[in-house]
Amino acid sequence: MAEQAQEAGSVPLSAVVADAANGVVLALRGEGDPYALSSLLRQGDALASAAIRVLGADALAPYALDHRAAPGGENDEAVVREALAAYPPGPDASEVSVWSYRGLVEASHAFLPGGADRWPQAPEAASAWVTDDPWPKLSHRASQLAALALPGLAQGLADRLASRTDDLARGFVRAVRRRDWLQAAGLGRWLARLPDAPPTLGLDTGLVFVRQMSDGDPRVALHVVAARQFYGRGG
Repeated sequence: MAEQAQEAGSVPLSAVVADAANGVVLALRGEGDPYALSSLLRQGDALASAAIRVLGADALAPYALDHRAAPGGENDEAVVREALAAYPPGPDASEVSVWSYRGLVEASHAFLPGGADRWPQAPEAASAWVTDDPWPKLSHRASQLAALALPGLAQGLADRLASRTDDLARGFVRAVRRRDWLQAAGLGRWLARLPDAPPTLGLDTGLVFVRQMSDGDPRVALHVVAARQFYGRGG
């Protein structure tokens, strides 16, 4: 996906994703102009479509906070539809890619005006890995799917992850020790959503620490701000 998008221009995809993540963070914090995804990422831009697929459901996260953004309109619908059409998961796609795509479809149903018949059907996504993976691999995959920790999305996945809260907490600690701030932030966001995060983990101070140490990484900030705004965790 990144290679395809990069051929469309000289701006790195990572820069486009970072700018879009910053826009989501501002909206979640109630700052800046009223949020519209289509004002950040334009229709007809291959990098924009790729960035939406990287952010997944988080591209629409501000619409989950009713008082922070007006419901997404037709322009947002068009830019998301373009991203879903441009980068569907192929037959050999990883579980993470399929779940991420599924989450974006679910968020589109929830937050954008197009009827169910106007959106792609959410693909079936395997979840045996939640039970079978050893905790380091589980932590890696779960952190990559932190955008699905939005309220109401991927409820079945959240229910299964709840049975492995202790393992996700181990992954959070390991990521902090390894200074992998993005993985730590993603796991911390899941732990904020799930019940029974170990009190000894110190999740609130941990999330604050992760953001401080991440040197302003916009995707880390997005996860930490989402944990606070949706679940009241992280200071």
